[in-house]
This record gives sequence, structure tokens and C-alpha cells, in this order.
Amino acid sequence: MRTQSRWGKKNKTHTVEEIAGAVAFILWRIATHGVLSLENEDFQTDSQQHRLNVITEFLAFSIHITDRITIERFDESERVRFMTELAIKCAKHLEDNLRDVIGKGEYRQSFIDTLNQRMADYAEFNYTDEEGPHFGMKRFFGEQVTRALGERNSKWVSSQVMDIEVPEILTHIKRAIPNLFK
Repeated sequence: MRTQSRWGKKNKTHTVEEIAGAVAFILWRIATHGVLSLENEDFQTDSQQHRLNVITEFLAFSIHITDRITIERFDESERVRFMTELAIKCAKHLEDNLRDVIGKGEYRQSFIDTLNQRMADYAEFNYTDEEGPHFGMKRFFGEQVTRALGERNSKWVSSQVMDIEVPEILTHIKRAIPNLFK
């Protein structure tokens, strides 16, 4: 998967909100690629809405990882602005897609509620710059994806997520984010 992670104009300073918007788009691409990867490994989704439920879990995990990776780049005020804008932009991407699939409605708050819960859940697990998310966090993410995919996919999803999808997510995030701060 290729994502653009460089700004078009060199030597231009970007706001925290602009960076968050760019990261949100990259995380959306990562999440959709993750679902496609699962489907290519014969894990079944039944509908676009089902895919978007799985994408929600990928986004929540990716947003949390992004927070862990970028935390040293911001003071507390900037971090709040960054994370708020990141959550809002990701919610907007999801809402736009849900409106296309389901129809008119307010879908952002449901995503924000899920995101807030996952941020609290993932905060309980260790993460280091050297190792990334520790086993418990990866396992929890695998369980959330398994739950979103449903019973018939439950046998090997968690292993696929932990062994294949998490390293893929980390590779893309770690490659993209530093370029956006230049």
C-alpha cells in the first residue's frame, strides 16, 4: 500500500490541525487496506456496513498508536488539538462512508464513543518505541477485530491481526508520520 506522506510545498509550516487532517487520511487508508487484507485471507465480510465496523476497530487502534508515537512531538495543548482534530477527521471519513451505505444519519458520535472506549482500553497496555505495542495490546486489538467480523471468522482472525496486520500498521504509520512534521 502506498500513501502520500509528504507535503506538496517545501519549507511551509503546517498547523497541528493540518497535520492531523493528513494523518487521518493516512489512517483511513491503512484501515481500509487492513480490511482488504483480511478479506484476501478469506475472512468474510457480508456488506459495506460490516466492513466499516471492522474499519472502526482498525482506526481506533491506529489512532491510539499514532498518539503513542507522536506524544513527544507536542506540548499538552498541541496534543489535545492534534488528537481532537484526528478523531474528528477520522469520524468524518467514517460518517461519509456510512451515509453512502446506510443513508442519512448522525454516525460520528457512535465512532467517537467507540474511540474513547478503545483509547481507555489500549491505555492499559504497554507500548515502547523499540518494541511497539506489547502482546496484550495486539491481542486485545485482535479480539476487537474478531468480534467485529463475527463468529464464523473467529478461529484465526486474532492471529492474523497480531502477526500480520499490526506490523503492517506500524510500518505505515512510522514511515508516514515523521515526513508530515518536516
